[in-house]
Amino acid sequence: MHIQNSHWSSASAIATGGAVSAAAGNGRADVSRSTPLRVDAQRNLEHVLRAAREVFGELGYGAPMEDVARRARVGVGTVYRRFPSKDVLVRRIAEEETSRLTDQARSALGQEDEPWSALSRFLRTSVASGAGRLLPPQVLRVGVGDDGSEGTVLDEARVPQQRSQPVPPELRLVEQRPAPMQETVAAEDDAGAAQLLEVVGQLVDRARAAGELRTDVTVSDVLLVIATAAPSLPDAAQQAAASARLLDILLEGLRSRPV
Repeated sequence: MHIQNSHWSSASAIATGGAVSAAAGNGRADVSRSTPLRVDAQRNLEHVLRAAREVFGELGYGAPMEDVARRARVGVGTVYRRFPSKDVLVRRIAEEETSRLTDQARSALGQEDEPWSALSRFLRTSVASGAGRLLPPQVLRVGVGDDGSEGTVLDEARVPQQRSQPVPPELRLVEQRPAPMQETVAAEDDAGAAQLLEVVGQLVDRARAAGELRTDVTVSDVLLVIATAAPSLPDAAQQAAASARLLDILLEGLRSRPV
């Protein structure tokens, strides 16, 4: 299945190529990617990324850039200097979360010999990190078809919505004929999602083969557990306690029971 997002792709093209063209038009080269950032610029970038993770985690990817700038304590112009559009910033955060989840899954595979321990370790680590609130849509929308095969689109009713907000236009995945640059960006996005699904699939297959995971549980179900068990509450202690409690219940639901 090919998943394509014209908004994200065009925005990414602006980020990678547009800045160079704009700089060339002004008679100067863009050095932002060839030389290290100044200390203050690097600090602002880190603040923006941290703020974006917090804001999008709390409000969903539909939150405005102004909220990110306010949380980062910088002007909105500073945010747009680093990220020409919100699409580019959303893509950056989603890619980072996908990569982080993939690393956590690989770590669980490599450090836990028992299949159920490996799967539960991955789920607990991922939920504790809050990554579930930032899972990219193309990962959540990969699910199980009528024939039982994985790789088709999930029923919309099963995809958890963040704070009951509608999915913003920039996150709606559409099928269309992309431009060459868009094809490249889409391939990179699909590759990151595919790596995550492959590694989580290994965790699922091992636990299922050991008879410790319900036979009807899929990779999509495991990712939905991560998204569901990462609530956003104003109090950090309450949030951690609620996440742990909810995950315990969900893990019990995943585990197979003797007949």
